[in-house]
Amino acid sequence: MMLPTMRLPAGGVPARTSLAGRVVLVTGAYGGLGGAVARAASRAGATVIISGKRKRQLEQLYDAMLTEGLAEPVIHPLDMETATPREYAALADGLRHDFGRLDGIAHCAASFAGLTPLAMHKPDDWLRAMHVNVNAPFALTQACLPLLQEAPDSAVVFVLDDPVRLARAHWGAYGASKAALERFAAILHEETDESPLRVHALLPAPMRTRLRRQAYFGEDTMQHPLPDAAAEAMVWLLGAQAASARGHVLDLRETA
Repeated sequence: MMLPTMRLPAGGVPARTSLAGRVVLVTGAYGGLGGAVARAASRAGATVIISGKRKRQLEQLYDAMLTEGLAEPVIHPLDMETATPREYAALADGLRHDFGRLDGIAHCAASFAGLTPLAMHKPDDWLRAMHVNVNAPFALTQACLPLLQEAPDSAVVFVLDDPVRLARAHWGAYGASKAALERFAAILHEETDESPLRVHALLPAPMRTRLRRQAYFGEDTMQHPLPDAAAEAMVWLLGAQAASARGHVLDLRETA
């Protein structure tokens, strides 16, 4: 890995008010990890902007969060497969107008079309994965950089996947894109290391998610936990207490 790895410190559970007063944007918010992060960030006191391409599913998450007694999130539909630089700039302008700040981005959106040999990989699937998993996080982060760097403390967190496993056969565009995403995170860290913006990466343990089911269709995914622990770790990284984790991959796997 390009970035050094670290483990979650003992007692590294975010305080209930660790994100109080902060504005956090969650991409892929109606996915397994994204939804868990939106809930965990809300419980920690953040104003949460939930983003994704399917407005109806964002509305379902919105309703579920209210039913659970969480603070009202803000819906911002955004299709990271087709969004243009102008749309990312409009999102950043809207955040400035509505909130006057942005304190964190949790990049949870991901595109994975299944395990496929390169000889059979559909070019459209390859381009989609590279765009959603690498190009879109770049474009969104770049558009939001001025807001993030105006905050006294802010964080951008990228979600990685097992680099050894993803270098094996059939992982295709997803494997290549996650390697590229880590390199992007490493470069961004080098360029912002002396600014208020912290760059982090999160490497979750196996979780009970749709992506896991797609990749391991013969596996009983019920044996894995829900993404709640990874979401709590994401919230820890988004808060000021994670200053020591700046420029690191937080590895949640049982064995590194």
